[in-house]
Amino acid sequence: MIQKQIHDLICANIKNVDEWLMSKKTHLQMPFYTSVDIRDSHHKVVSVDANVYPAGFNNICPTDKEHAPEITKAYLRSTYGNSVKKIALLTEEHTKNAYYWENVRWILHMIEGAGYEIRVCLPNVTEKELVVESSSGQKITIHPFKKANGELLGTDGYKPDLIISNNDFSNSYEEWAAGLDIKINPPRELGWHQRKKSDHFKYFNQLATEFANIIGIDPWVFTVETELVPEFDVKNLDSRDMVANKVDEMIARIQKNYDKRGIKDKPTVFVKNNSGTYGLGVMRALSGDDVRMLSSKGRGKMNAAKGGGDVTEVILQEGVATAVMAEGVVAEPVVYIVGCELAGGFFRTHSEKGPDDSLNSPGAVYKKMCVSDLKIDRIGCPIENVYGWVAKLSSLAIGMEIEKLGLKIKN
Repeated sequence: MIQKQIHDLICANIKNVDEWLMSKKTHLQMPFYTSVDIRDSHHKVVSVDANVYPAGFNNICPTDKEHAPEITKAYLRSTYGNSVKKIALLTEEHTKNAYYWENVRWILHMIEGAGYEIRVCLPNVTEKELVVESSSGQKITIHPFKKANGELLGTDGYKPDLIISNNDFSNSYEEWAAGLDIKINPPRELGWHQRKKSDHFKYFNQLATEFANIIGIDPWVFTVETELVPEFDVKNLDSRDMVANKVDEMIARIQKNYDKRGIKDKPTVFVKNNSGTYGLGVMRALSGDDVRMLSSKGRGKMNAAKGGGDVTEVILQEGVATAVMAEGVVAEPVVYIVGCELAGGFFRTHSEKGPDDSLNSPGAVYKKMCVSDLKIDRIGCPIENVYGWVAKLSSLAIGMEIEKLGLKIKN
């Protein structure tokens, strides 16, 4: 299994990789948090998705939840010094989604536990307080805020120094943001109304190659082939045929790599919305014909995007089957990061899916994985060590996205 080899190489080169990570962090601005979906096929271990506004903190390991406030405090202090004391948490408008609000509850726990005042708000004008209930039965108050002279103010005078966003800005909310001078972290400009997965994986593969060279392993182990298709209309037969041809070409390249390494797996390709979230706008293809012959129902699913918009740009991505099992069910690790520090983890499992399928779909169940175990025994935690470093590569890639956009997070 490649995982043990990677673990041993990381441990043997830990001084060099730590120095490399520090040199990258010094020149990049890291967002408040990130979650990273990882695939481990026993031949390669890669990031396949990275969310800048993660919803799922309720699923992380209980031990990780205990340590999250200290990591949060370290990030906020290093990023903003003493200039931030009061925070507004901008959330999604899923007022009836109890599981989402359980996630919000644990974000509040992290920030309050770090010693900050915090209130929840929505990206619209509310006239009075709203009370929502999380899946554990906890009540969360959404406070009314208004804009005044570039500031966001609570109707009772609460004046936040910083907005932390848990809204992924699939909707740009330009009217809400217009004239606001207060910092938003992660920035609104990283929202899915304009962020591109193709940018992320270009940077991820670049960093993964550097990392692989430092520890002395084939970069193929860490990289995931990704190709941008800038114009796509799933309803148009010619457009589907063009993508189908590209799928066949990518499958041929993957097969060549498999043959070179003696891998018997059957190549697959995922077609993904380049600005997608929540697992929408994703399909798996074993050949180009899966795209060419897509049914009406399949076309509708492929064209689904949060907020109801059409999918007009896709990436083709090498499918990486998961060889990970948790309690007898196929699983994939998910790692949560604050800044560039590991803050939590879990295994996403799905009893109705196979190792080649996307597991980020209704019916997923979350199992325990604790990244905080690394602080106790790095040598004895190969899973957390390997997955943690892959997640850090994805986090650094987001820092490079921020750099490309010319955004400023720090004071």
